[in-house]
Amino acid sequence: MKNVYNFLRILITITGVIALGCKKSVVNAQSATPSILSKDSSPAPPYTWQEHWFDHRQLIKRVYFNNNIAVYFDDDVSREKTSWIFGLVDSAWAYTKKEYGSFGHADTTNRLFAVFHTNKYGGGHPGTYLASRHDFRNVIDLGSGATAWIHQTDWELSATIHEISHIVEGASNGVRESPAFDIWGDSKWAEIYVYDIYNYLGRKDIQKRVFDECMEKTDSYPRANTAWFRNWFFPIYEQYGKVKVLNRFFELLAAHFPKRKGANGISTYARRMNMGEFIHFWSGASGVNLSIRAQMAFGDKDRSGSNWWPQFEQAKNDFPQITYKADATYGTVISKQIQPEVSKENENGPNSAEGSSKLTDLDNNSKFFIKGFTPGLSILQTPDQATVVNAYILTSGNDAAGRDPKAWVMEGSQDKLNWTVLDSKTNHSFTYRNEIKIFDFPNTVAYKHYRLRITETAGSPDIQLSEWQLLHK
Repeated sequence: MKNVYNFLRILITITGVIALGCKKSVVNAQSATPSILSKDSSPAPPYTWQEHWFDHRQLIKRVYFNNNIAVYFDDDVSREKTSWIFGLVDSAWAYTKKEYGSFGHADTTNRLFAVFHTNKYGGGHPGTYLASRHDFRNVIDLGSGATAWIHQTDWELSATIHEISHIVEGASNGVRESPAFDIWGDSKWAEIYVYDIYNYLGRKDIQKRVFDECMEKTDSYPRANTAWFRNWFFPIYEQYGKVKVLNRFFELLAAHFPKRKGANGISTYARRMNMGEFIHFWSGASGVNLSIRAQMAFGDKDRSGSNWWPQFEQAKNDFPQITYKADATYGTVISKQIQPEVSKENENGPNSAEGSSKLTDLDNNSKFFIKGFTPGLSILQTPDQATVVNAYILTSGNDAAGRDPKAWVMEGSQDKLNWTVLDSKTNHSFTYRNEIKIFDFPNTVAYKHYRLRITETAGSPDIQLSEWQLLHK
């Protein structure tokens, strides 16, 4: 996909035409940019359609249509066992238009043209009504093996929905392109979109399979072992309005991100967004400052290795219309720059790759590790001044679930001698690796010192913990 995407970026520069998606191979692209399709004005879409994009040269035939969709098969697709496609595509596209707005101003352009192939192409790609490649139609075009579309496999369902997600990404609110594509790539936005579609369809069985798979999944960007779904999209989706927050991101892009108009009158995003702008716009969509979540989920570098914090601050200046409040889930992080004191240190020292300093670096992918756990291991944090703490973060390590803390006590003190129990847990378990958990407790006292005493691990003779962050809400 990366090679294809780079190729398409070259095509954008040369021709001003783009088709987002998952295409595995690309051939010559046409560069014509006529006005938006008008000759297809009859209620019925054409019975046949000659493909003329990428390596597709099939004469496809319409097998189903209504005012919402038109479905086309090549001659090798079974007509007897594939009618399930109609309902899936119809429902998914109707819901998409309801939640994300129309994709075209008339029936001929607002309709989704869904094309399916058997025993050829192996993958899928989208097209939108804002680009000439598919005759200014919203298109998903998918192909697979000799028995494709007969058995309703998870891949067949999810791949179909996945391609619709790219139409949303590349044509929402009448603007062509995806300024976030360099940041989230081909699948990260699609994962939460697919999950939401299954929620709408009531397909709890496959929705759970998608959830389980995505919660375990990590990617190499913007850094190794980034859990996009688990630590970014799913929490935002769950906490800030589900599909409403997803749509709000695209609305803000269309309203405020730089655009240019082509000779054909179609608006296109003028450039890609940087990571700081990405976090700023998602904060606007959510209504809260997501920068600490972003630090936890992504680290402080973008794909190129640049620190995104200055980008984020610049984005607030460049796009002052995007506003939001403090993130009540995290509150204020107290632990930044605090060097913990531990009763037993990593054998290579506090600043080593797995030393105690990693507990407060806001980096999910680093961790504190000790070989040989002794019950009662204590970790102490002393803020610059007495501070009210009423929540804390614990993040599990990247591997070996048996090393997770299972039981612990959280305490506060004014003198390091007399301690008050603020919170305690027994028989606790982490579900995922690098899972961020926030624990709230009632406290109004500004203590000078805070201590975490770990009394039991989940079974290992060793212990590890990625983060212990003190919070004030």
